[in-house]
Amino acid sequence: MLTQRIRIHGNGGDAQALQVASAAILNGSVISVPTETFYALSADPFNLRAVEQIFQIKGRQDWKPLLLLVDSIEQVEGITRQIPDRFYEIARKFWPGPLTLILPAANTLPRKVTGGTGTVGVRIPALSLTRQLLRTVGVPLIGTSANRSGHPPCSTPEQVLQQLGGKIELVLDLGSTNGSAPSTILDLTSEPARLVREGAIPAEDLSAYTSP
Repeated sequence: MLTQRIRIHGNGGDAQALQVASAAILNGSVISVPTETFYALSADPFNLRAVEQIFQIKGRQDWKPLLLLVDSIEQVEGITRQIPDRFYEIARKFWPGPLTLILPAANTLPRKVTGGTGTVGVRIPALSLTRQLLRTVGVPLIGTSANRSGHPPCSTPEQVLQQLGGKIELVLDLGSTNGSAPSTILDLTSEPARLVREGAIPAEDLSAYTSP
């Protein structure tokens, strides 16, 4: 497979490029898209063949869950259940942005996506281009880092192609991302919330939710 590289000039997006990327995803392909942290691998989480392909591309253990990118609170509500009230306060404060929130997963989400945990990590990305793609596709997208497991995350399209060229359909090239750290992960299924990973958002900014 020859990986297509589509250059996009400016974060305002490119309607034709977004249509090409959206069509690829809806046809069951895996693509790479930029986020405000690193480049991500994206696919339709309800297409089990595409989900399996992501695990194969990354060399990722199949029991590890995959986080999802969404474009709205309403989209979160469609893939989760029993959402705690504090979710809405935290989401309003930190989204769009590099904070992944773990919530109880809806029964409609494939087990392959949740890793059998019964939970799912979700976030609204801060990068306008990524949100435009989400709106164009109309479904949540897998947003796992675009790299081989055990290798560093990619902040440029060149790095993505070096690691994954020939394995994915296309790369949306917005140049270098600003990310120096991955998203912070906060688990809202426990009380108090549990900090799973400190990343782009410092732990101290979330201390009001993690302290007993």
